[in-house]
Amino acid sequence: MPSTAPAFADVTTSDSALRRYLHGLPGVDPVGLEARAASLGTRSIKTTAKAYAIDLAISMIDLTTLEGADTPGKVRALAAKAVRPDPTDRTTPTTAAVCVYPDMVATAKEALKGSGVKVASVATAFPAGRAALDVKLADTRDAVAAGADEIDMVIDRGAFLAGRYLKVFEEIRAVREASGPARLKVIFETGELSTYDNIRRASWLGMIAGADFIKTSTGKVAVNATPANTLLMLEAVRDFREQTGVQVGVKPAGGIRTSKDAIKFLVLVNETVGADWLDNHWFRFGASSLLNDLLMQRQKLATGRYSGPDYVTVD
Repeated sequence: MPSTAPAFADVTTSDSALRRYLHGLPGVDPVGLEARAASLGTRSIKTTAKAYAIDLAISMIDLTTLEGADTPGKVRALAAKAVRPDPTDRTTPTTAAVCVYPDMVATAKEALKGSGVKVASVATAFPAGRAALDVKLADTRDAVAAGADEIDMVIDRGAFLAGRYLKVFEEIRAVREASGPARLKVIFETGELSTYDNIRRASWLGMIAGADFIKTSTGKVAVNATPANTLLMLEAVRDFREQTGVQVGVKPAGGIRTSKDAIKFLVLVNETVGADWLDNHWFRFGASSLLNDLLMQRQKLATGRYSGPDYVTVD
């Protein structure tokens, strides 16, 4: 698991040192960033390459249910779909993970036993993150004890926006320790960070603190994953690996609903960080409805026609 690189030891000794470092990062050119993301989104993917991209996207999904009305039956049904997304075609890849609240981890773990599909759990008072640190750590430990393979934590956006970067850093480090062997995804809620400069600073802060993944959003606010904010985060993980040798994953989440959307994001990955990230160990989609569209497009490529409305489940 990543840990604070020695190169950053001096940076994290005080709030002022961390602020100086993060505000010393190159500023983001919003026009250039959005133009680059839009340009890459126009790339055309056809036939064999499209079929490969659809299967790759399916294998990268964290199939997610994060609702107050979640029940054990719903989680078991979602787990069954993750293991066999298309019951009529056994060549369909499994998804990467099923993502649930901590109290549903044990149910998901039992349903996914032996499948290779991971169990991810949100934690740290998701989605707002408004809780005392001991509550956040208990939330994390409970999820890991129940069998979570991955923890998706939310940062304290209020502390970050107030410039209390060391507090955010120390919370991520504490959750990293509480996660034990589980991989840690750090959620920034990019829609609340206001500026691209803040997203870049949050990306570096999360990576310095030991994130295994940096993640755009909870999916619970108006603005979630976009091509531009994901491109910015991909550039951050690329630059971080060049500087430290440590590879960190990226997870856009929220608002990615169609195969066309997913393929645009895969093009961003390929053109920005390359093949090393084109794998579900390093890139994920946080999604609930994306899988259905990928399955329908997959069948269209195989048969030449779209399936009927009952072909996929309604989650």
